[in-house]
Amino acid sequence: MERIMKSPFAVLLIAAISLCYGVAAAQTYPSSPVRVIVGFSPGGAADVVGRLIANELSARMGQQFVVDNRAGAGGTIGAEIAARAKPDGYTLMVFTSALTISPSLLKLRYDTVKDFAPISKMTTGVSALVVHPSIPAKSMKEFIALAKKNPGKIDFAGSAAGSFTNLAIEMFGMLAGVDIMLVGYKASGAALADLVGGHTQASVITLSAVMPHIRSGRLRLLGISSAKRSALFPEAPTFAEAGLPGYEAASWFGMVAPGGTPEPIVDRLNRELSAVLTSAEMKKRLLDLGAEVDHTGPAEFGPFIAAEIAKWAKVIKQAKIKAR
Repeated sequence: MERIMKSPFAVLLIAAISLCYGVAAAQTYPSSPVRVIVGFSPGGAADVVGRLIANELSARMGQQFVVDNRAGAGGTIGAEIAARAKPDGYTLMVFTSALTISPSLLKLRYDTVKDFAPISKMTTGVSALVVHPSIPAKSMKEFIALAKKNPGKIDFAGSAAGSFTNLAIEMFGMLAGVDIMLVGYKASGAALADLVGGHTQASVITLSAVMPHIRSGRLRLLGISSAKRSALFPEAPTFAEAGLPGYEAASWFGMVAPGGTPEPIVDRLNRELSAVLTSAEMKKRLLDLGAEVDHTGPAEFGPFIAAEIAKWAKVIKQAKIKAR
């Protein structure tokens, strides 16, 4: 029996049976409600985006896609539940950029790459380098030159150690070759208030949060952290265009399923998500939240997750950041 199972014919037969099962399952999928795990509290960005997407999938696919908030540990509690769920397409997860940081900071009981089936990257949230008007620099090149002349004297408003904002600031310091003085805050609102008030002088922060202050002149925008310009502020240059090539840091949301979910179901979900995300109404609704549609399929999303893990691992190691 063991010889039969190891024969090339048996392997091909099992693969064919699995494929047929997956195709059949996809044809009737979904036949009952689908759980969409969000690893953060209700009302947060991941929850709001997740509910928008879930509502549209419910309308398109004829079954309820129900958001299940499992907050805690930077999204990893929800991720562990999703990783251990039955791989049948009836448990999905809103996967966030925070989950590519956690492997370098926490001891996880799941593998961030192997235990999930990537479905689709959905959105990107753009951040920006902003400075208080008391800083005389009018461009990123001028700001970097100023920071090099005054090492450790420009205070950057950040948040908790290991957060996206702090890592984005640390990466700026590394690539620009400047000494960063990072001031940590428990709440992003307090960090922004001190930055606008001039108690700190700079930050890499969510663009949508600081747009009113840029428009009013209370903060000066020097560059966009993503690879391409933002629809929120199309006149603003990217970091690369502003004089810091190689810098790319953006928060993002995607959708994954437990590893081993049949490929036909994954492909079906990706097609439905593509239709949802590319509608003009959804693009506008997401942009109003500060999120830009950035859809890629499973073939691109999987390697992207792995690359993000490697990128942040390098920053965390070089900055000697430890989880608190």
